[in-house]
Amino acid sequence: MAVKPIIDTVSMLRGALESGQGAKYKRLADAMEIRILEGSLEGGAKLPPHRSLADRLGVTIGTVSRAYAELERMGLVVARVGDGTFVRQRDLERRRDAGFSNFVEERAEQYDMSRNMHIPGMETELLAQSLQDLARDPRTLGELALYTPDFGLPRYRRAGALWLAHGEFQPQAEQVLCVNGGQHGLLCTLMALLRAGDSLVTEQLTYPGLITAARMLGIKLLGAAMDAEGLIPESLDELCRYNRVSAIYCSPTLQNPTTGVLSARRREALVKVCREHNLLIIEDEAHAVLVADRPLPLSHYAPERSVLIASLSKAVAAGLRVGYLHAPAPLVSRIAAGLRASCWMATPLAMELASRWIEDGIAGTLLEQQIAEIGRRKALVQGLLEGLNYRTHPQCPHFWIEVPEPWRASDVAADLKLKNYLIATAEAFAVGRAAVPQFVRASVSNASHDDLLLLQGFQTLGNSLRQGNEPFAE
Repeated sequence: MAVKPIIDTVSMLRGALESGQGAKYKRLADAMEIRILEGSLEGGAKLPPHRSLADRLGVTIGTVSRAYAELERMGLVVARVGDGTFVRQRDLERRRDAGFSNFVEERAEQYDMSRNMHIPGMETELLAQSLQDLARDPRTLGELALYTPDFGLPRYRRAGALWLAHGEFQPQAEQVLCVNGGQHGLLCTLMALLRAGDSLVTEQLTYPGLITAARMLGIKLLGAAMDAEGLIPESLDELCRYNRVSAIYCSPTLQNPTTGVLSARRREALVKVCREHNLLIIEDEAHAVLVADRPLPLSHYAPERSVLIASLSKAVAAGLRVGYLHAPAPLVSRIAAGLRASCWMATPLAMELASRWIEDGIAGTLLEQQIAEIGRRKALVQGLLEGLNYRTHPQCPHFWIEVPEPWRASDVAADLKLKNYLIATAEAFAVGRAAVPQFVRASVSNASHDDLLLLQGFQTLGNSLRQGNEPFAE
């Protein structure tokens, strides 16, 4: 950083300390945030060392350290061990601030382990056959060229009920709505049942698509504490006592990204809190479908207040964009209004193909093949993570891996990107003001079928995390 910006910054910070209110570290952080966002402190600029700035301002080193930590938590600066603290450059902005994307425009030579994708299988051949069958069915083709009911045709809703059913949970077709994928279903639910300014509780680490949708709709997200299972009911209860909370969003089975699964007892406790505070429950089963013996959904425990979201994206074919909502009967028409406002109706051609595949068992077969391929790939690479602290689940397509100190998740991701491997960091999933854990998510469900690339990717990741090649040395 040039001398003049340092002098100007110190002068401005002195003024903030003298005129502001609240804790000193927070006044410092707020003042520096303004300078960073307005561009006075440019991306890549090195901030004064902790002791130097503390001496100039007449505060303790701890005050400066807490201010820098607050700026790092907000994603405005990056701390590099042994080198200092730097203003974050634009190409290193937090992914959740840049917006959620289901597809990364990676270069051809890059291998993407950052996303959980459907692994291609037999669906291409099956799709060709199904389209040929449709071509010989003029009556159905005629129906597909017309508008359909916003809820979906009755046979599409029946197929959706079959897809959502497991164990004692047997949804009624009249409570199922057809949507263009799980993300569309989530957006319709938020649009229909919440308003700008409402507060929605979710896990401290949650699905990035929710973060993007809530931001666009003006819905405030509150992060609830988690443990190995997932969301902690006591944390939800505390948030409700100090905030006007309207709803909760969670993934109780194969939580994304931590892979947790809520026990039946935890689900009952969570539902109890929701009833006490009259909360709507939005439940995401996008990954849960991969668990054949998964626990009963929250919709089973609280059918009067739960909206269940599921899709074919992770199990059958993401490009079909087929999803289903199951909602309490009084809420179906309200959600249908959101569906009409967004796209009028789910695409009939995709719904027709999905319904046929569900009814004749093809969807179930593709699901089984997907689960088997995930298991095979995980068995190939799991040994490469030996000695590291990670979480996963037999049917989960990714590993949630702790980054050993003193390294940071952003350092690991940057190092791997230089080597043409992409992973996700906890920042992309973080909600609220709690410290972001130093974890990375690495998935085996790349669309490529090249086992060598998969092995090389996880070998490189394992080596970086073990610091065997000192990947972050300056």
